[in-house]
Amino acid sequence: MTASRAHRRRPSPSLTRGTDHDSPTGRPWTGESARTAPVASAAPAEPASVSAARALRVVVPAQPSRASGVRRMVAEQVSYLRLPAERLDNAVLAADELFANAVRHGSPDAGDMVTVSVECTDHEVRVTVADHSPDLPRHRTADDADESGRGLAIVAALVDDWGIAPPDPGESGKRVWFSLEIQGAS
Repeated sequence: MTASRAHRRRPSPSLTRGTDHDSPTGRPWTGESARTAPVASAAPAEPASVSAARALRVVVPAQPSRASGVRRMVAEQVSYLRLPAERLDNAVLAADELFANAVRHGSPDAGDMVTVSVECTDHEVRVTVADHSPDLPRHRTADDADESGRGLAIVAALVDDWGIAPPDPGESGKRVWFSLEIQGAS
């Protein structure tokens, strides 16, 4: 399901490389790891398919200050697909909400880590956020004055599908994911 909006948002200025100090080099911070799967060469100038699956998996400290780096990483990975700006924004915002939930609700210890995976294929973009808490996310109904409690509702409104999966083998916790279909994919 895709949400309709009364207004269009402009791309977040924090998505532009170098506008914050999260990781100006684009490389993982100390204590983080990143793996990228082999990919095709740079994206073509118009919306087109990705000839090979593109995947990135990054493990970052469960700290709110890492959110801008997660947003930038998702934007960079999804930008190879040349999605319309609104779909790119949706992917970045939904990933940000899942990361914020993992930090706030799924990572109680100071040294906890969160794994963020972005997989792009010819047909969809799938973002997965994994934390070490076995507690499953749940929808809340936030009052107008509440400052939080809308994350999963925002994710559901922005993406085509989302869900919860068990952790990777040998891991504890859970994985929360969403997917966006690539428009015009066969």
